[in-house]
Parts: sequence; structure tokens; C-alpha cells
Amino acid sequence: MADPALLPNLPVPGGSEAAAILLMLLEEAEAAEVLSRLEPEEVQHLGGAMFGVADVSEPQVNGVLDLFVERARARTTLGFDANRQIRGMMERALGPDRADDMLSRIAPPTRTGTLEALKWMDARTIASLVEQEHPQIAALLLTHLEPPVAADVLQLLDEAMQADVVYRIATLGPVTPQALDDLEKLLMRPVPRARIGNMTKRGGTSEAAQIVNNSRKSAEERIIKALAKLDKNLARTIEEEMFVFENLLSLDDKAMGTLLRAIESNILVVALKGADERMRTKMFGCMSSRAAQSIQDEIAERGPTRLAEVQEAQKEVLAVARRLASEGAIILGGKGEDYV
Repeated sequence: MADPALLPNLPVPGGSEAAAILLMLLEEAEAAEVLSRLEPEEVQHLGGAMFGVADVSEPQVNGVLDLFVERARARTTLGFDANRQIRGMMERALGPDRADDMLSRIAPPTRTGTLEALKWMDARTIASLVEQEHPQIAALLLTHLEPPVAADVLQLLDEAMQADVVYRIATLGPVTPQALDDLEKLLMRPVPRARIGNMTKRGGTSEAAQIVNNSRKSAEERIIKALAKLDKNLARTIEEEMFVFENLLSLDDKAMGTLLRAIESNILVVALKGADERMRTKMFGCMSSRAAQSIQDEIAERGPTRLAEVQEAQKEVLAVARRLASEGAIILGGKGEDYV
């Protein structure tokens, strides 16, 4: 075997490669314990890195160990059971009862192991868990998923149920610990629940809009139409949050030109007053040079404008865009897989 001192001076791996080396130095059970505490994407990334460091040299291993020890010495108690440390400080300062009251108001909600397990399931499995349950249960579950995953689950539910679920997400109030308990008992076997002193806020029109926005275009239109029958104002609010002013950047030049011709110049001036440079460049590029210069001059001459006024003008622009889209004059944010 070659003398390590005679080996080339290879760089010490860092980042995920260093983490992979450390993990492979552990016993299998210890490494498994570490992996069980990571997110699915982290497990996949670290697993790939482990294959890439299979032929690492002894000096590089030693370098990684030195790096680990150096960083470990620099660590404080932050990141090491911070919850217990914070509770201890609060109890010393306020006493047990007042500390409990304070922590119930400031501590982030604790998601238990059962709900954490949802991230490892595919959309079809999750949908099968709630398809026969009350829409309120499905709504609560979807708010614990990332919007793209929630959208996939929503589309796998019965079509007659989809709008009702979105409605309940949008109108969902604070979620009690008991409601989370009931959800866990329904989904999986009961597991010990960490003490949760505060109620968690889930749902709302923004979350509902994100979920619908991640659905296919055909499903999106059907859900909004059905939702309008349940609550017209709520459907309008969700639709407004689904399509924001920045989304106009996705319009092609022809559609943008059609939109600009339908908007009064005084509305456009205020709307662009609060727009970023990309939006201004996009819109000015779809006008005649004379019209663009005129709008630019008006923006420059206009004094400070209240944010609420800008937002209202941008809403008017979006309202015109939606009207033109409903008439078939332009296409807004089409999802490619729905077109041939």
C-alpha cells in the first residue's frame, strides 16, 4: 500500500460529499438513524453523494474528519435541542405556569410523526385515504402538503368533491390540536403527540389559490366555475390570487398588444408606477414608440403614489385581461399539457 504522504495532495471534500463520507464511516444502524431525520430530497441527494465518494483517499477522509471536529467545536447549543433550552430559560425567568402560557403563544406548531409521514406518500395513496371522508378532512389534509402535491391529490378526488374541498381550504380557520389528533387517528395508527399549546393557522384563499393554480387548466376552470356556485365572492378572490400582475409577463407580444389597447392610459400609468423594470420593458416593447414615450413621461411626471392606488390599478388591468381571456381574445397562463 502506498505511503499516504506520497499520495497527491487532493482537495478535502466539502458539502454533501463530506456529509456522505461521514455517514459511511458510521455503523449501518447509526447511519440509518441520521437518514431517518432528513427530508426525502436530502436523503436522495445524500444517497447520490455516497456513490460518488466510494473511492475517496485516506488523506481526504482525515481531512473531512478534521473539518467536522473544527466545525463541531465552533457550534453552540443552537441546533441542539433548542426547544428544551428555550423552555428552560422561560421557566427560570417567568415560572412554569407563565412560561407555558408564553410558549403557547410564540412556539411554532409541532407537526407529529404521522403528518410528517405524508411527505413520503404519493398523491394516489393520499387521495385514497380521504376519498370516502368528509370534505373538511380532505381540506385539512391538503393544507399540510406542498401546493403541487396537494393539486395532484385534489385532481384524484371525485370531481363533485373538488370545489367543496377548495372552498373549505379557503375558509379554514385556526386548527385546534384536537382536529389534528382526529386527522392522525383517521389516517394512520395513533402515535404519541407532542404537546401543542397553540392553534395553528392553515388554509385561506392564498393557499387555496396556490393549490388550484397547480392543477391542470381544465380542472382549474371547472373548479372555479363550481366554486362560484358555492360562493361567488370567494371564487372571485381565489381567482384574483391565482393570477397576479407579474403573470402578465407570460403573455406573448400579440396578446400583450391586445391587452394594452383595451386599457385606459390613466389606469396603465398608475399600474406601471409600481411595476418592476421587466414589466415596463415588456409593455413598452408592445406599444408604438410614441405611445411608450407618452406613458413614460406621465409616469415620470406623476408624484408619489399610494401603494393601494397602484394595486387597485393593477387589479383593473387584470380584470380586463380576464375578460379578454373569457372572450377568447388572449390566453392567460395556459398549462401546456392541456393544448394540442
